[in-house]
Amino acid sequence: MKLRRRTTTSSPLGNLVEAPGGSRKPVNAPRPGPRGWRGPGRGGATYVEAAPEWRATTVQACGLWPFAAGTGSPMTGVPLGRNLVSGATLCCDPISWFQRARLISNPSCFVLSKPGLGKSTVVRRMALGLAGYGTIPMVLGDLKPDYVDLVEALGGQVIRLGRGRGHLNVLDPGEANEAADRLTGTARAAVLADAHGRRTTMVSALLTILRTSPPTDREESILDRALKVLDERSRAHGRTPVLADLLAVIREAPEDVRAVAVDHGRIERYRELTEPLEASLLALLGSGRLGEIFSSPTSHPMRRDRPVVFDVSSINDAETDLQAAALLACWSAGFGAINIANALADAGLEPQRHYFVVLDELWRALRAGRGMVDRVDALTRLNRQGGVGQAMVSHTMSDLMSLPTAEDRAKARGFVERSGMVICGGLPSAEMPMLRSVVGFTRAEEDLLVSWQDPPAWDPDAGAQADPPGRGNFLVKVGGRPGIPVHVALTSVETEKGLHETNARWRVTSRIGASRDQLAALPAHLPATATVSADLPAAAPVSLPADLPASLPAVPDVPALRP
Repeated sequence: MKLRRRTTTSSPLGNLVEAPGGSRKPVNAPRPGPRGWRGPGRGGATYVEAAPEWRATTVQACGLWPFAAGTGSPMTGVPLGRNLVSGATLCCDPISWFQRARLISNPSCFVLSKPGLGKSTVVRRMALGLAGYGTIPMVLGDLKPDYVDLVEALGGQVIRLGRGRGHLNVLDPGEANEAADRLTGTARAAVLADAHGRRTTMVSALLTILRTSPPTDREESILDRALKVLDERSRAHGRTPVLADLLAVIREAPEDVRAVAVDHGRIERYRELTEPLEASLLALLGSGRLGEIFSSPTSHPMRRDRPVVFDVSSINDAETDLQAAALLACWSAGFGAINIANALADAGLEPQRHYFVVLDELWRALRAGRGMVDRVDALTRLNRQGGVGQAMVSHTMSDLMSLPTAEDRAKARGFVERSGMVICGGLPSAEMPMLRSVVGFTRAEEDLLVSWQDPPAWDPDAGAQADPPGRGNFLVKVGGRPGIPVHVALTSVETEKGLHETNARWRVTSRIGASRDQLAALPAHLPATATVSADLPAAAPVSLPADLPASLPAVPDVPALRP
């Protein structure tokens, strides 16, 4: 049998072998795998790096428009952080999502998270960004304080209230009289009526806190009529009334006041009817537990055209009645200024202003006294009509569900239900059933929130605790839509100016018991917060006793210990 020689020909398809009959078929030539040629020196890659990604606006990268893939996170509002899933930037705040993006039906948000995970930092970021958009931040009662540095950096007002620190006159109409002089007709009457009603309500609220029960109908009528008489006299003399003036009018017993007191023409009966009211007002003048904060002229009048924070952090947490009264007074003053700004804007005398009201540590405000839940409930229902966006901050749903009465608990639950968005950080698993009853969460979202509340681990290299795993991580929920997980990263401005610091008092080591010489040896860069008591003696060197055994090596005098 004659053997035929097989010939091989190169081809773009590989090597071709000539088969019997003149046909050619390809031979399976070796090909590189998906990661290159395997083997040493052949260029195979065991790890394929992801393609580099670049971010740019349509102005910077207009030649690439339209983009091949868009972001899955909303880009309208204050830049909050990066999506933990896609890495895309998330822009989020209640005013922008309501006014421009129309993603929510109510310009409000409720923030829930365990302490130390960044709740206040998220709200401060929103306030800072909204200030850049022209919205005015208003913190009506900072109990810690967390927002003083931010408002100072924005060039706003810091109004400090407390015993011996500042006063807020609850009968001060603010800028209402000046605004009324610029208005006419019904607009002018509405501004004056709002100022009168707000002050009457504030006096009644103070009496409620003081007595732990509301004033009677007769007493409220007497207060209303006496305040009208006082306003007429004050405008004639060009001065702002205080609580002492209101008490003087009631004691004077003018005919208008006696008419609503229904004393039947007997002054003795009038004195008998007004005696409890006089005693309560007298307690508000500085002799009662509420002190003199509300009975003196306002120390720093509030302005409606700039950011403001009422710093009430000097009020001790044990003084719940004083905290409640201070918060109510701050809310009354703040929303009174907002009503004046809206009236002037409606008349075309000033531009329309929008305000971002922050109610941080809401659980402390709600527990401070009777009437607080109703007051917050009224604020949350009227924010759209007043051009006000607001952020309410608390730790857990349990804080809202621990109020004393079922009525208050139902109203507090409504705060979360009516919020346009709910922003949740790390929360314990016990919170999930209560939270699920208000906002729809999937099992995966609940597991994510629970994982963020884990405690920090110990860092052996740094010799200290590492940051908690969930610090800065939040889930943004709007209705039944899937939540957006985001990590809030601090900018250089926030870190350099300390606008995120809520534990400032713990950043300096305690120096209690240190001597003069020890404190003098401290590095010069430490803040000058460590003081030396006048009766501290100078540190003396410590010597070892002379009767130590001879076997011990000689030890020199021990110098003063370094901190």
